[in-house]
Amino acid sequence: MMLRTDAPPAERVVVGFDGSDPALSALDRAAEEAERRTASLEVVCGWPWGLHLPRTDTDPREKRQPPAEGQMLYAAGRAVTDAALERVRSRFPDLPTMPHLTTEPAARALVRAGRGAGLTVVGTRGHGGFTGLLLGSVGLRVAAHCTGPLLVVRGGNAPSHGVVLVGLASEADDDAVRFGFEEARRRGAALRVLHAWQHRGVPGVLPAAELYWEGSDDQRQCQAAVPAFATAVLREEFPDVEVRTESVYQGAGQALVEASADADVVVLATHRPRHPLGLQLGPVTHAVLHHAHCPVALVPVT
Repeated sequence: MMLRTDAPPAERVVVGFDGSDPALSALDRAAEEAERRTASLEVVCGWPWGLHLPRTDTDPREKRQPPAEGQMLYAAGRAVTDAALERVRSRFPDLPTMPHLTTEPAARALVRAGRGAGLTVVGTRGHGGFTGLLLGSVGLRVAAHCTGPLLVVRGGNAPSHGVVLVGLASEADDDAVRFGFEEARRRGAALRVLHAWQHRGVPGVLPAAELYWEGSDDQRQCQAAVPAFATAVLREEFPDVEVRTESVYQGAGQALVEASADADVVVLATHRPRHPLGLQLGPVTHAVLHHAHCPVALVPVT
């Protein structure tokens, strides 16, 4: 079951929901994001995701799910979907909502539904996730394959810091920087663009303890110019956004995780190098997804 409107694609926020506590946090945040964007909210539910029914084998040419059990699964999925919509409508009565009940695997369904959406939202784990796992397999798969911005939500509501944090590796991350400006404007927040870097020395020339070094004053100035250059044009386009750029000599993952403690959302460009097993997320993205103190927005590099 899937309902659509004629609204432009960018005016749609998609959220995955399975009834778990992390999914509730994601649902609440997705509704807030949809209202902030003046968008509709599409709630994607499986019936239920991950459960495989036994199949009838009376005819070897046909392997169909027993009708009674199929109806039971549909009813259970529909109940979860209805509960999600009721929760949203009770809090945001004027927000357009669209139910999407599917039998597809969760990650595949969310990647498909998120094509052309302004934002896709997922929680950290769903039903069946390992307690110690900070980000479940569904979230990682969606992060690795989504074609639009993805927001990974952890925990409940936290105090607002009024800061949007963008992690900047190079000028190739311009889509993420733009997303950060837009997010800061939507939230009425300040924008902090953080460029973390380390210069690796040559093994055998420097002792192991000094393998990483900060380089010359000229090199530090060049690194400080990276975020200043990346934001120069957008400062003119977004004159109402307060911007602070910063360059730090530190590992990017550690720097961003530490800085996330004082931010409302971290924005990262996702560089996904191809691997024999498919698209993979980089180590910095992994570190931030698993350890950030606030939601993480991933913007695919186009």
